[in-house]
Amino acid sequence: MMPNPRILLVDDEQAITSNLAAFLKRAGFDVTVAGDGEEALDQVDRTSPALIVLDILMPRMDGRAVLRHLREADTWTPVILLTQVGESTERAMALEEGADDYLNKPFDPHELVARIRAVLRRARPGRPPLTSAQKLVCGKLVMNRPSRRATLGSKELPLTPKAVALLEYMMTHPDELLTRDRLLDSVWGWDYPAGTRTVDTRIAELRRALDDDPDDPRYIETVHGEGYRFVGQVEGTGE
Repeated sequence: MMPNPRILLVDDEQAITSNLAAFLKRAGFDVTVAGDGEEALDQVDRTSPALIVLDILMPRMDGRAVLRHLREADTWTPVILLTQVGESTERAMALEEGADDYLNKPFDPHELVARIRAVLRRARPGRPPLTSAQKLVCGKLVMNRPSRRATLGSKELPLTPKAVALLEYMMTHPDELLTRDRLLDSVWGWDYPAGTRTVDTRIAELRRALDDDPDDPRYIETVHGEGYRFVGQVEGTGE
């Protein structure tokens, strides 16, 4: 990750941008602020940010319209969307349109900094993010996202739908510490009536299917007391 990456922070609430910009600067980022979508597009042209933190609900041009404009122009600057909608369909649509990650408001600014650094680490300059790839490939492991199927070599993995969704999420966030709460929220939904043991059960299912040794993992590492990390190198393809 480059020293002092430039972050474009876009939100129409000045109370948020002033406090958050100061926090991001203390975390070691150069920060430019925009108050709406049209100003954001102008700042992208003028400042070439390393990453954009983009609120969805804004006047003049909302965040998803800004994102579509950027991706249709073949501009693949990493984007983290800020949303007040916790529904899985809204999140899925945002990722399909080319967002690299999303964060629900209200959020801990430390979590935003962690997400920014993670996205910058896995960003592929000039290329679409893993979140918009049709296939995710890690060695012999292939996740075909349109068909919702995972294969290991020539063998299709017999996974439950939630295990497929969990594997997909982890492969789009490689080398990133994913807490059980975050996985539960992202894969099952914030209002799902289950505890974090549900995540552990599906992780165990994935490990059995992948023949992955938790003591010497090729794919899924346990971070004791915190969560899990996908440790394999992931490539995305459009096919």
